[in-house]
Amino acid sequence: MLEEELELEGIEGIGPVTKQKLIDAGVRNIMDLVVRGPVGIADVTGLDLDKAVTICNRARVRLVELGLLEKDFVTASEIYKKRQNIERISTGCRSLDELLGGGVETQAITEFYGEYGTGKTQICNTLCVMVQLPKEKGGLNAGALYIDSENTFRPERIYSIAEARGLDPAVALDRIIVAKAYNSSHQELILEGASKIIEQHNVKLLIVDSAVAHYRAEFLGRGTLAERQQRLNKFMHMLLRIAETYNVAAVATNQIQASPDMFFGDPFKPTGGHVVAHTSTYRVYLKRSGRHRIARMVDSPYHPEREVTFVLSEKGVEDVEEKEKKGKGSSNSNSSNA
Repeated sequence: MLEEELELEGIEGIGPVTKQKLIDAGVRNIMDLVVRGPVGIADVTGLDLDKAVTICNRARVRLVELGLLEKDFVTASEIYKKRQNIERISTGCRSLDELLGGGVETQAITEFYGEYGTGKTQICNTLCVMVQLPKEKGGLNAGALYIDSENTFRPERIYSIAEARGLDPAVALDRIIVAKAYNSSHQELILEGASKIIEQHNVKLLIVDSAVAHYRAEFLGRGTLAERQQRLNKFMHMLLRIAETYNVAAVATNQIQASPDMFFGDPFKPTGGHVVAHTSTYRVYLKRSGRHRIARMVDSPYHPEREVTFVLSEKGVEDVEEKEKKGKGSSNSNSSNA
């Protein structure tokens, strides 16, 4: 029934010719219209921008009527009540969950940035397993879509995390859809087709690891900075619209760059500039501290700026206390055996 309500023919101004243009461009329903936006629709179909604006606005109104999007004007009380029921995915680590207010939030972008080896990909791998758990165990009983732009996804790691957390590794792997992005244009193309995968495979977690890597490698020098930021801005906003429209949790990892003119404080800052900073709902900075990792909430609409500590283990990411307890348990066992 809902699929019929979302058909393109239900929007005034979309006739057979326009519908075919939209389908050829990968736009299958009115949710895709809202995700792409007027400029995107005009670019891929050749439609006049004014017409694209009109049909996208009508699509948004239709989604509001169906209860899939919020009304243009609502009271703060209504928003507060709605946010009490917002869905979250546990990271599998209590301290990280507390930092994020209960886990990674749907309808938002959570960005993890830091230097190599700080646990960005390991958090993503753990989330891919955790999202498959039932709600009472911190998951959403759903699948994950993993866009890999750095060739860091390893199914062996998913297998070991699932096994350590008591899941069937084969089933866990089957519920993760992986798309390897070879360049920035391919990365954008994958995201444009993500809505179909989200619907077909009941995806509730969309990961981009990393969001900025290809743009950083392809657009070199100040002469290409404007074009890079425009393309990156378009990508990040589409990621946010997908998260909001399809009620999925979007997670993006980001690299860092050093500021050579920084004499005091931390010389590292995330790449992507203000484009990524303004689009990400939550920004978490990861860094090393010996064998431990530190996560700091840098930017959030309501979380305080604070730090927590976690470790990387066979379970992916884990609380320091749990890891130490296991270590003491195994050492006590060894001493008793001796």
